[in-house]
Amino acid sequence: MSLSCCCSESSGSLWFQGARHGRMAALAVLLLLLALCGGAAGDPRAAVAGQACAPSTAVSGPTLADNFVPAMDELNSNVSANEFGTSAVGTGPNTVFGLGQCFRDLSPVDCKLCFAEVRSLLPKCYPRVGGRLYLDGCFGRYGNYSFFAEAVGPADNVTCGTGGNYTANPRGFADAVRAALANVTAAAERGDGYAVGSAAAGGATAFALAQCWGSLNATACGQCLSAAAAAAAGCAPATEGRALYTGCYLRYSTRLFWNLNAAAGSGSSGNNVVWIVLGSLLSALVIVFAVGFLAWKKKILWSKKKSTSFLDMYGDEVPVRIAQSSLNFKYEELRKATNYFDLANKLGQGSYGAVYKAVLLDGKEVAVKRLFLNTREWVDQFFNEVKLISQVRHKNLVKLLGCSVNGPESLLVYEYYLNKSLDLFLFAILWKFSYIKFLKSTLFLH
Repeated sequence: MSLSCCCSESSGSLWFQGARHGRMAALAVLLLLLALCGGAAGDPRAAVAGQACAPSTAVSGPTLADNFVPAMDELNSNVSANEFGTSAVGTGPNTVFGLGQCFRDLSPVDCKLCFAEVRSLLPKCYPRVGGRLYLDGCFGRYGNYSFFAEAVGPADNVTCGTGGNYTANPRGFADAVRAALANVTAAAERGDGYAVGSAAAGGATAFALAQCWGSLNATACGQCLSAAAAAAAGCAPATEGRALYTGCYLRYSTRLFWNLNAAAGSGSSGNNVVWIVLGSLLSALVIVFAVGFLAWKKKILWSKKKSTSFLDMYGDEVPVRIAQSSLNFKYEELRKATNYFDLANKLGQGSYGAVYKAVLLDGKEVAVKRLFLNTREWVDQFFNEVKLISQVRHKNLVKLLGCSVNGPESLLVYEYYLNKSLDLFLFAILWKFSYIKFLKSTLFLH
């Protein structure tokens, strides 16, 4: 990605350069102030470290969906409030249990951003009865049984970085990795399940982070981290290593990768932390005048493109005539129309998603169905409903006005019926395959 600009007049060019240098200086001061204030702005670390889905499929997909959505809503509320949470919705074998954990170095805002990515990606395991998703800043899992006390399991995995090996002193680096992992494992077990730290050996330094899920006691946390540390140490001399375990997450790296605004639970000495902070500040001051403004602009452009849209995910599989027709609504406009899916505007809950009242820019009131099943197996069903129901009128069928496929989640837009049951219109009819067959026969007769 490159940034360029031009100006037809030399005086305009000089003015632009002066303004740019002024912005760079202001940015440097701002970054320094933020760093001195303890890193108020952090990194949600929403990159995917690994995802695993249960091997078995739900006996009843609609029942799983009915319980999954409210379970995720409850889980999201708990994680947003406490940075950890569990949920359980349903009865018997159809119960959906959920667990979410933000890593302790994330700020509340970064925790929300990271877990929002979990909510977007975890449903890809549908219609499997369970799934787990590891991001570098948080974790989410659902299943059809209570797994909250599990520390280790057969799905435990280790991923070694693809960025190459530490070549200066591989043996020394391996020793540093083992020491750093041992430090954070011991500190997390003694403390509250979280620790960061570093260790040096033979001129090499390794940084490590350990996080146990909040549902584990100290013994189970230690069991998980001990097994994870032994496995992750085997990645050295690779420059990165992660252990993605049932009850914990463990990572090491050649660089400091956590947010410094959460120093509690550190597995390294206080002096090491001070030197790390000072070194980071000095490095920032050296480079910020050269690349600060450019990096800031790139970050803005990257953040705008970060969300993967439905069209990006499925490409040619999305019918172009729908995406470009009058049936298509812009995702951001619908999001604003629902006041960003405010719970106060929530009208109901059913299979595959929730429905919200929305007011469009022209003042028209509509009902927006927020779908959570952005999976390839479900694409055909989504577009079948858009195509079929948009062409059929029936006294017991609310009219489908269109859809949105250009955002991180798919949306359906219906007529809004005041003082009438949306359950009758949306949940008891629209998502039953028998009714889809009825619509096909109706179109054929017409």
